[in-house]
Amino acid sequence: MKGSRDGTKKDRDSKSSSVNSLPLILDIEDFKGDFSFDGLFGNLVNKLLPSFQEEEDDSSEAHAGNDILPNGTSRIPYDASKSAQGPLFPEVDALLSLFKDSCRELVDLQQQIDGKLYNLKKEVSIQDSKHRKTLAELEKGVDGLFDSFARLDSRISSVGQTAAKIGDHLQSADAQRETASQTIELIKYLMEFNGSPGDLMELSALFSDDSRVAEAASIAQKLRSFAEEDIGRQGIAVPSVVENATASRGLEVAVANLQDYCNELENRLLSRFDAASQRRELSTMSECAKILSQFNRGTSAMQHYVATRPMFIDVEVMNADTRLVLGDQGSQVSPSNVARGLSSLYREITDTVRKEAATIMAVFPSPNDVMAILVQRVLEQRVTGLLDKLLVKPSLVNLPPMEEGGLLLYLRMLAVAYEKTQELARDLRAVGCGDLDVEGLTESLFLAHKDEYPEHEQASLGQLYHAKMEEMRAENQHLSESSGTIGRSKGASVASSHQQISVTVVTEFVRWNEEAISRCTLFSSQPSTLATNVKAVFTCLLDQVSQYITDGLERARESLNEAAALRERFMLSTIVSRRVAAAAASAAEAAAAAGESSFRSFMVAVQRCASSVAIVQQYFANSISRLLLPVDGAHAASCEEMATAMSSAETAAYKGLQKCIETVMAEVDRLLSAEQKATDYRLPDDGIAPDHRPTTACTRVVAYLSRVLEAAFTALEGLNKQAFLTELGNQLHKGLLNHWQKFTFNPSGGLRLKRDITEYGELVRSFNAPTVDEKFELLGMVPNGTFAFFEAHFANYFVVSSMANVFIVAPESLSSLFEGTPSIRKDAQRFIQLRDDYKTAKLASKLSSLWPSS
Repeated sequence: MKGSRDGTKKDRDSKSSSVNSLPLILDIEDFKGDFSFDGLFGNLVNKLLPSFQEEEDDSSEAHAGNDILPNGTSRIPYDASKSAQGPLFPEVDALLSLFKDSCRELVDLQQQIDGKLYNLKKEVSIQDSKHRKTLAELEKGVDGLFDSFARLDSRISSVGQTAAKIGDHLQSADAQRETASQTIELIKYLMEFNGSPGDLMELSALFSDDSRVAEAASIAQKLRSFAEEDIGRQGIAVPSVVENATASRGLEVAVANLQDYCNELENRLLSRFDAASQRRELSTMSECAKILSQFNRGTSAMQHYVATRPMFIDVEVMNADTRLVLGDQGSQVSPSNVARGLSSLYREITDTVRKEAATIMAVFPSPNDVMAILVQRVLEQRVTGLLDKLLVKPSLVNLPPMEEGGLLLYLRMLAVAYEKTQELARDLRAVGCGDLDVEGLTESLFLAHKDEYPEHEQASLGQLYHAKMEEMRAENQHLSESSGTIGRSKGASVASSHQQISVTVVTEFVRWNEEAISRCTLFSSQPSTLATNVKAVFTCLLDQVSQYITDGLERARESLNEAAALRERFMLSTIVSRRVAAAAASAAEAAAAAGESSFRSFMVAVQRCASSVAIVQQYFANSISRLLLPVDGAHAASCEEMATAMSSAETAAYKGLQKCIETVMAEVDRLLSAEQKATDYRLPDDGIAPDHRPTTACTRVVAYLSRVLEAAFTALEGLNKQAFLTELGNQLHKGLLNHWQKFTFNPSGGLRLKRDITEYGELVRSFNAPTVDEKFELLGMVPNGTFAFFEAHFANYFVVSSMANVFIVAPESLSSLFEGTPSIRKDAQRFIQLRDDYKTAKLASKLSSLWPSS
């Protein structure tokens, strides 16, 4: 076939005109692999198309002048195409023949392929049938094999169980044989101990050979257990035969001898252990400890080892501990020195225990048990002995004097000792103390002190407070004596300044309380206990601050009372000599100065009182409240107690502020009485321009109020300031009205009165009290037509609404001032009567005719 194909290719290369006679052979291999129809088609026709391409190229060169189409092909003129020789595509017949032959070959190939596929399907079906048959036979064989394995496994299991039972019987028999052999051996040894009581001379060599001490100890313990168990059984059961009673008595003798032997052996081992300990032979110590562990689990050896440690038996060690912490005898003990001493001592104890731990780990088979005994002995003997000397609980009936530190020194010592001992417990826990509850044991060392701690803390705060008050009283007394007798009023002022409230003192109270709270936190592990103790300690602070600031306010108020008493002393009747009046005026000035000084002192006291309360509130918010929140109701109860404690101070402050207003108004009345002249408001009509300056009395009063109220503006704030200034303004308004009713006014005097009212109003505006401002505004001139509005809103102050105007307007215009306000006419007449022309102008009859109902 390939030869034919090669012949065909050669024929295609030649330019023969007869292509149909050439055979076309398609190979099945052409359709395998990556089949491409384009590739197959190209292989069929590529040998025919090149001849046509060459002819087309020659034709293109002959007609180079033809038009070029847009797609790049040449356009041949019609006439030229007619003149061309031969057909346009001469290979078409060859291609048609090629395609027909190819189709026939493809049909033949398809038939061949179909035949092969049929044969393959038939063969596959036959092989599949054989395979299924083989698989069925294999499955039957596997099932049979599984059944065989199951029977074999069952047989093996049965044989294994039988073997195990046989083994158990053999092991049990061997154990019984071994036990019987040991029992026989033990009975032989027991008979040796069953001789006369105390006779240990006829014992086997085992019990006297030092090289077999371990074996002898083990056997002796077994004999004791056996004998004691038998005696116990005989004691429980009622003896029915003589043999039992005899056996029991015999075993009692054996037990007694065994006990003596064990004691002697234990003592001998302990002696050997001590000797090895002195020589630091750890291997011998370990051997003895292992043997001794058979006697009461080695408790005697462990206790003996711990008890023989130098720190427990050397008296000099105890004395050195005391000197290290407390110092030399008779020296002053301070918490800082004790803290340093305890830190050094406890570090030494920890190092010693750590060294002993290394030995214990190498020697004893149960080192944790030995460490527990050692640490317990350290805390109960060495630490407790030191704490007993350091902490002597004082009596709450007879408190230690402050010169010796008072209760505070004891509490500080207690806190330092507790904190340092807790650190020691943690260090010992880190070193190792077995199953010992070292923290609980440490707590038990301080139980006697912690039980009464809250009472001691409160008593200490009370002692500090009383000592501080005594110190301040002594200081005030010394200052008062050193100032000398310079007049009662001045002396009272000096004493008052010396006893003034001090924010520094209150801060000291808070510092005491803060220190006490820190101790509460240290000693109280449970939130409920902590909240209870904190609440009690904070209540002490509330009581101290309340009492201190209340006493301070009362003292400041007492100075106001003394100033008032001085004023009363120098109030004279109107009929006195000029000399007496001058002396009285001088004394009154001194009393006024004392009153002003007392006023300032009280304002300073109020300011410091407010600062002190703020300090307490801030301390509560920052330090106390978070400790009370875990317990329901504790926070609210403390807030209520704080409000109750401060209520007494508020009451004292209120009374003092009332007294301050009285003091100020008394001085205002004095200045008005002394400085206001009758001619101030009855100026002569001599044609001279009226004086528009405020009167001297007004100037003095305004200057005095401006001066004293600086202290009030500084000391008071918020609602307290507003309430105080409002009340003072109301009192000033009332006092001025009463004062002006003592005078008569002409029109020029009315104008000067308006000038005074303006001066007072400017002062009052600094009070920032709207109701007082309105009252003083109504004192001045109010335009006609607007008065009805003020009357409707301030009916109680109708008297002053047109007060200045009633002195200025002409008599015939008075009625127009009160048109539409008949309710105030009666009171208006009272001020109209102060006009100097009231009688001459017959205003009474005129007003009665105008206001008949009044």
